[in-house]
Amino acid sequence: MAINIKTSRLRERLIVLTAIVAIVGGIVGTMTFTPVLAKTEPAHSKAVAVERASFADLIEAVSPAVVAVSTSGKAPSGQRLTPDFQLPPGSPFEEFFERFFGGPDFHGGQGNMPPRKFRAQGSGFIIDPAGTVITNHHVIKGAEEITVITDSGEEYQAELKGYDQKTDLAVLQIDTDEPLPYVEFGESDSARVGDWVIAIGNPFGLGGTATTGIISARGRDINAGPLDDFLQIDAPINRGNSGGPLFDANGKVIGVNTAIFTPNGGNVGIGFAIPSSMASNVIDQLMAKGYVDRGWLGVQIQGLTPDLAESLGLPAENGALIASVVADSPAEKAGLQAGDVILKFNGISIDKLRDLPRVVAETRADSEVEVEIWRDGRSRDLVVTVGESQSEEPLQLAAGDKPSQKRLGLVLAELDENTRSQYRVGQNTDGVLVIQVAPNSPAAEKGLRPGDVIKKVGNSAVSKPSEVIAEVKKASAQDRKSVLLLVERNGSDRFVAVGIA
Repeated sequence: MAINIKTSRLRERLIVLTAIVAIVGGIVGTMTFTPVLAKTEPAHSKAVAVERASFADLIEAVSPAVVAVSTSGKAPSGQRLTPDFQLPPGSPFEEFFERFFGGPDFHGGQGNMPPRKFRAQGSGFIIDPAGTVITNHHVIKGAEEITVITDSGEEYQAELKGYDQKTDLAVLQIDTDEPLPYVEFGESDSARVGDWVIAIGNPFGLGGTATTGIISARGRDINAGPLDDFLQIDAPINRGNSGGPLFDANGKVIGVNTAIFTPNGGNVGIGFAIPSSMASNVIDQLMAKGYVDRGWLGVQIQGLTPDLAESLGLPAENGALIASVVADSPAEKAGLQAGDVILKFNGISIDKLRDLPRVVAETRADSEVEVEIWRDGRSRDLVVTVGESQSEEPLQLAAGDKPSQKRLGLVLAELDENTRSQYRVGQNTDGVLVIQVAPNSPAAEKGLRPGDVIKKVGNSAVSKPSEVIAEVKKASAQDRKSVLLLVERNGSDRFVAVGIA
């Protein structure tokens, strides 16, 4: 009996305890706990849940338009045995490497070893049914043969239609009787950090491979050139992915995969893509004429510090401060002066120093644009007629349908304070500066190299790239097979006859 009483009381206590737990649990379940330090609603409370759907249908739809790009050629004589970096002009090691590793000379010498062959692989994508292929310039640089391999395994010999070194883009053309699958560009400007992206390419030569990730950041400057404005992504990008497309979740191309940041040569989740907003404009010009026309303003600029902004009466540090104005330039003709701060160009705010070169370059020559400047403590508007850039201009020579097929292989720039300092050219030297020489080009065969100064073309003295172009065009029109250049290097002049390819 006692046992029954104890058991009964124990049962009653358990029932009461269970009821209390249930009540407390119900209260806890309905309570909202707010952190003591939280003053507002947490950011994630407004986030929209991301559905983890499969990308299989999208990848299946776009993969037929993604291609592998295989190239082969001869390494230029000046780069056969030298290390994988460029010596600055005038370096004391130049003579050492030229003597012991067989660098080029003015007579087209081939050094102490025969040219070696190279093969490279990358990626690309088709943008129209006629077979126009987009890839990176560095994928096809120096190539003598370019082969495009489709997702189905068909191989085509490709023709280089044009390239742009500043944005690292190139356009190829393959011929086929049948229309090809293709993809379209999307709007990279509307892509946000956190958006899903899919990269498809040919990593390590394995063939079509898809990887996914998100946009990690926008507007990245990786010191690749003056027009840097990359999308940063964490979708794995490896060697061989260069030139491949970056898709958004709708299957539109919003970027061209170009570079990675890596301490060990492999993917660490930091990749970079050229945004479609920049790429599409460049590609349109390359398709139309084989090269890119860029706007020119004619100013030297510097960034604003807090002290400079305060001394100028600027409310913020946004804008580009004009340090000097080039004589007879569009800027001078429009009334821009040293000490002006450019706040907006063609309606686009100049928030950072590097914004200005990019927006000017993207403006077509002869366009009239409004420029908002800060002068004498207030803003004012000027109208500028943008000029055509002559700096770092590929020497295009042919007329007609394929202007990119004839060139000397030179990229030229005017001699000014910056280029003289960078390439160590004396103040008494006048002419046009060579800043790049295309591999396997007529100029490369004759040993021209960055830092050389072209003083005359034929009997005509030159001081601008446009003057060199005009004289070479004149020689080409007279059916000459070569053009005579007077070239200065390290204070010594020499005549060089360069073939017109």
